[in-house]
Amino acid sequence: MTSDIPTRLLGGIRVIVATRAAFAQSMVDDWHRCQSAKGSWRPKLSFSANGELLSRNARDPDLALLLDDADTIDADGQPMVLFSRFWPGRPLPERIATTDFFHDAARAAEAAGMRFYLLGGTQAVAEKAAAEVHRLYPRLAIAGYRNGYFDESERDGVIAAIQAARPDVVWVGMGTPRQHVFSVYARDRLSGVTWIKTCGGLFDFIAGRHSRAPGWMQAAGLEWLYRLALEPKRLLRRYLTTNFHALYLLFTRSERH
Repeated sequence: MTSDIPTRLLGGIRVIVATRAAFAQSMVDDWHRCQSAKGSWRPKLSFSANGELLSRNARDPDLALLLDDADTIDADGQPMVLFSRFWPGRPLPERIATTDFFHDAARAAEAAGMRFYLLGGTQAVAEKAAAEVHRLYPRLAIAGYRNGYFDESERDGVIAAIQAARPDVVWVGMGTPRQHVFSVYARDRLSGVTWIKTCGGLFDFIAGRHSRAPGWMQAAGLEWLYRLALEPKRLLRRYLTTNFHALYLLFTRSERH
């Protein structure tokens, strides 16, 4: 992991110790560095971690290798933040939930004059998300958008289209591990891009297809329970197999200083 931001090992994954505002500012700072690099900048990979990713990282060596390529991994899970506050060591100042961080990043990018590309979801969701971002941030340039449903034979064409759009940040929302595989593959095939940021189901939230948990549930680390109530068939098995394992990993694979 290459970053100027302090990090801490939690559950086997090294996550950044930063506020959302500071993380958004680091994106702008990297953009200025990219502009000065005159073509020599290598896009930074920015991933996010929650309980599911902690568990999958420990079980899946291929995913662990992909995560090792990240320049930054932020804590998208509130239980990780809460754990960091009583376990010896530097506490995380706040959760960097991608659905919240996107708006910090959008405001910072709008002020700086940066360009975003949205990759993921269905075409209808990507289009609606792009329209909503434009409504919320009219001065933020959306360099392009497209759905995340393509196979490996189309991948280079997708990357070529993104390159032609000249974005500064590419938001990749295609689920784990597909979004990580794409990001690692694309980073050395995209020149002039500052960040490649994975974002899971972000576009569904922006487009209004999914709702967030109430604030008190988010603060208590219970947003997973809210999502489980909405999609029990899809999420019950996942949470049963990852939540307790993630808790075990937090106790056994976290730094104590």
